[in-house]
Amino acid sequence: MRYELFYWPGIQGRGEFVRLALEDAGAPYLDVGLGDARDGLGLPAIDSYLNGDATPRPPFAPPFLKAGNLVISHVANILQFLGPPLALVPDNEPARYWIHGLQLTLSDWVAEIHDIHHPIGPSLYYHQQEGEARRRAAVFHQQRLPRFLDYFERVLQLNPAGPEYLAGGEHCYADLSLFQVVRGLQYAFPRAMKTHKARIPRTLTLVERVAERPGIKTYLQSERRQPFNESGIFRHYPELDNVV
Repeated sequence: MRYELFYWPGIQGRGEFVRLALEDAGAPYLDVGLGDARDGLGLPAIDSYLNGDATPRPPFAPPFLKAGNLVISHVANILQFLGPPLALVPDNEPARYWIHGLQLTLSDWVAEIHDIHHPIGPSLYYHQQEGEARRRAAVFHQQRLPRFLDYFERVLQLNPAGPEYLAGGEHCYADLSLFQVVRGLQYAFPRAMKTHKARIPRTLTLVERVAERPGIKTYLQSERRQPFNESGIFRHYPELDNVV
């Protein structure tokens, strides 16, 4: 199977969670949004699914994945689909539901992180809502960030198979997604994340372990890994990191 990933060019965004799974497994895939429109790729290809006639079941927005005749949208849904063929979930139905639930929690967290710098709406520029963003950031740092960090640290601590992985004794796609969120937070809020370092030792160990996985290590060192920037989900605005 050669997968086709559809996501906006120029940013990691939510598409990165899918890329990490594909790269970790060494699965062949085409990153459609990064391709050339002259080759039938890029933004026109994405638009053909969103607003054209490429499928009678159009996704609402990227990311979405094409696998044969299937078009699957939403990060958690895509990863739930990819988990078994990429060996990123165990052959155990209760464990698969647990991992899917963890991914949904991570998706909620990502939405809250995005809404820090765009609390009013995505159609407005950051400078048009900076005041509201500062207020949102203060609440996030005081309440929401500690709660999410503590939750995943506790999941690792309570894992009956040990604290190396989120679910059981094997690597899963939720580990990859937690890696991406933590790395993104370290980019966006380096000062805040340093203050939390002592409270999340198991999480930070997992992040380092994921970074050393052969497929991920190669990917992180390649040009395929787009850098964090101020157009994506994780944005470094120093004024939003000075509220701890």
